[in-house]
Amino acid sequence: MSSTSPALDLPDGVVVDGPLQPGYEQILTRQALDLVAALHRELEPRRQQCLEARADVVRRVAEGEDLDFDPETAHVRDDDSWRVAEPAPGLVDRRVEMTGPTDRKMTINAMNSGARVWLADQEDANTPLWENVVEGQINLRDAISGTISFTSPEGKEYALVTTDQQELPTIVMRPRGWHLDEKHVTVDGERAAGGLVDVALYLCASAQLQLDAGKGPYFYLPKMEHHLEARLWNDAFVLAQDALGIPQGTIRATCLIETYPAAFQMEEILYELRDHSAGLNAGRWDYLFSVIKTYRTRGRDFVLPDRASVTMTAPFMRAYTELLVRTCHRRGAHAIGGMSAFVPAKDEQVNAAAYDKVTTDKEREAGDGFDGSWVAHPAMVPTCREVFDATLGDRPNQIDRTRDDVDVTAADLLAVRDTPGEVTEAGLRANIEVAVQYLTVWLGGRGAVAIHNLMEDAATAEISRSQVWQWLHQEVTLADTGETVTRELVQRLTDEVLADLPGDADDYAAATELFLQVAVADEFADFLTVPAYETMP
Repeated sequence: MSSTSPALDLPDGVVVDGPLQPGYEQILTRQALDLVAALHRELEPRRQQCLEARADVVRRVAEGEDLDFDPETAHVRDDDSWRVAEPAPGLVDRRVEMTGPTDRKMTINAMNSGARVWLADQEDANTPLWENVVEGQINLRDAISGTISFTSPEGKEYALVTTDQQELPTIVMRPRGWHLDEKHVTVDGERAAGGLVDVALYLCASAQLQLDAGKGPYFYLPKMEHHLEARLWNDAFVLAQDALGIPQGTIRATCLIETYPAAFQMEEILYELRDHSAGLNAGRWDYLFSVIKTYRTRGRDFVLPDRASVTMTAPFMRAYTELLVRTCHRRGAHAIGGMSAFVPAKDEQVNAAAYDKVTTDKEREAGDGFDGSWVAHPAMVPTCREVFDATLGDRPNQIDRTRDDVDVTAADLLAVRDTPGEVTEAGLRANIEVAVQYLTVWLGGRGAVAIHNLMEDAATAEISRSQVWQWLHQEVTLADTGETVTRELVQRLTDEVLADLPGDADDYAAATELFLQVAVADEFADFLTVPAYETMP
């Protein structure tokens, strides 16, 4: 710790061992660390129980049991009387949402994007380096207070742009999921949950600023698999609001339905968070990853074709999104569509084709009843907005469209075998390339990177390596070459991919080792980011 490093006022039992830079003490306050400690001591045993329950679901599926709607919570699904809280200020009209990491430059670009909402991502688009964890909170605080600015090493200046015609987006912060620890903060000798650290720091630094601006502290909650995990978040919010002296229901949360088990518990997840709920989102890439992870040992009926060929019109994906809209609107909640990851290229022909695909995707979502959707680049905000403007007109949303025509069964959600497409060497090679390139950047401290004109985050790496693992263990035959996927084939293609990548092979050594560690292992690693995090300083 340097002589200019700030001193922290630490509560009893709390240790912070990450490096401290000037300004960090404004985020790592006694109030924030007291809240981290209180949340940890109250909720950590239940967090561990929830994580153990996830493993039990995978075990039961492996033994032949299928996911299904829970008969023990049928009373929640059958009760027509309950609804979630009315939309909070700043979350009534969500027709276009921008996503991205919370580094200073990206924060300014997102705030200037013209989107209605910015998903400020401390999770999949963010590498959980200690500096990113704390400095992301500084950047969010400064963005809310209107004081943020940035000058690049090249001398380019960035600042917030406000006009009478364009309001700044409402910030909705995405903390880490329940599975990730924060190794730099311990309470009574135990690592704190990364998500609880993210939420506590944000609430203590920015909640009052948001309230002063007429909005509130809002969150996107990732990776949940069961309604008891939603109950855990709800209890965290209740405890935090009491600790900070702000009214119950001030916090609002949108839950990502991005795991296979959660698709069967949408009603229950909304119910558990109903006083703090801001709706559900269709997290498409992580959903595909979860399909593979949950059913990885169940044979060819659950083997997906090449990632690029799995579209939202596949029957099991269509069932998932239509059920999400119906569930949300039945309960008065927003339904938010999936991300368009396209990043504009220099080739205008490439751009034209991509814009057409994005428009078609957003038209499908708006037509199905979604109230808004995600984009990953500011240039795509107008395209998404135009589509939803055409559907919504002057209405802020279409929550009143209840989609009573939708009737989705468990069999519909499980119909993976009906997905068109093939497994090819080209698809295998693409998975290897994207995973290695992304992991190289991730290990270097960045969580979002454009690869082949698509903004990739951790979800892309997860589905890429899990497909390789599943194809290997199911001994899939490649449609274009006739070869069977083996460890030797994966290694050979990895060597060929590395030879074609720019730079030196040593630049990719750590990422390649990590990729192969999880892609060809005997046992499936639940999350790639868990072992990757342990390699970080």
